[in-house]
Amino acid sequence: MDTHRAAPEPGPAASETTHGPTKEEAMSVSVYIPTPFRHLVGNRASVKARGDTVRDVISDLDSQFPGFRAQLLDPQGHLAQHINVYVNQVEIENLQGESTPLKNGDELAVIPALAGGAQTVMTPEMVDRYSRHLIMPQVGSVGQRRIMEASVLIIGAGGLGSPVALYLALAGVGKVGIVDFDVVDRSNLQRQILHVTDSIGVPKVESARRTLLSHNPHIDVVTHEEPITSDNAFRIIEGYDIVVNGADNFATRYLVNDAAYLLRKPLVDGSILMFDGQATTYIPGKGCYRCLYPAPPPPGMVPSCAEAGVLGAMCATIGSIQATEVLKLILEIGDPLVNRLLLYDALSLETRIVKVRRDPECPLCGDNPTISELIDYEQFCGAPIPHAAAPFGG
Repeated sequence: MDTHRAAPEPGPAASETTHGPTKEEAMSVSVYIPTPFRHLVGNRASVKARGDTVRDVISDLDSQFPGFRAQLLDPQGHLAQHINVYVNQVEIENLQGESTPLKNGDELAVIPALAGGAQTVMTPEMVDRYSRHLIMPQVGSVGQRRIMEASVLIIGAGGLGSPVALYLALAGVGKVGIVDFDVVDRSNLQRQILHVTDSIGVPKVESARRTLLSHNPHIDVVTHEEPITSDNAFRIIEGYDIVVNGADNFATRYLVNDAAYLLRKPLVDGSILMFDGQATTYIPGKGCYRCLYPAPPPPGMVPSCAEAGVLGAMCATIGSIQATEVLKLILEIGDPLVNRLLLYDALSLETRIVKVRRDPECPLCGDNPTISELIDYEQFCGAPIPHAAAPFGG
């Protein structure tokens, strides 16, 4: 009796099955989980999930973490309008919606609209606007709320103040204050990117306000159209969390340094001249501008930008560093330039960082301080605080 049987016809290969891939064969993606949903996934910022489409991944997340899908869908079973989903930093409404196909290694982020505090509301439009912050674990929803609740005062709407103000406004800093008393001049336009040709003759603070709100209408821009002096410095500075110094004269630099220290405000300092730039951050109790430069140079020894010139792009380099320092302070991340001075040489494209230590003999922040109130800075520097003919900030 022949016990051999004919071999069965070969069935369809696994890739040809009409039942779709198994869970093991589906694409594996990384899913960023915002803080409001982390309690559902064991307080993790990122989890792995499988699926060939966004819809499949949401289903897999729900099977791993029951109740997850209910946080995302409306009663009709579609993504709720207050939920935005991103694939590799692109909102799925700009792709194929919940049917967006996925491939191994893709990153998916689920971002809800947020409401925090009595004044802070993050709308879906804001979630979209700040999406590149929200998907960063170092920022996320909590960090973006901190940015939106922060207030920063910028001294000068000139070369340095321009990029600082723009990037802080774009980041969503809730209150941006600008101190300047000059009007826009044609010679400013080579470097002061807050202003345009049509703004010539307009007060710089007003020109700055228009520009910033055109970039981000969700922020509050507060203008101080006056020179900062010993009489008004406390009044102006006390309403802000952080101060950024973009002044281009020594009298104002010492004034702002002293006022910020006495009010216990962090100060992010920057300066530029020709092809050189400097930036540092002062935290009360960890040194100040007087520790670095105990006394100003004799009048006329160090020229101003108006006298020696400055490469316009230098303003963007140092101003961007200052804006980055501000955001690091707000988010409490990274290693700010505290007790360190960054030196930038644009001609060689070299940067150096030197240590700046708190001086125990400093008359302002030392062990036995002698300065407890604002002084006559024009007399101290041997030169007047400039008025409209010599504006702040390059």
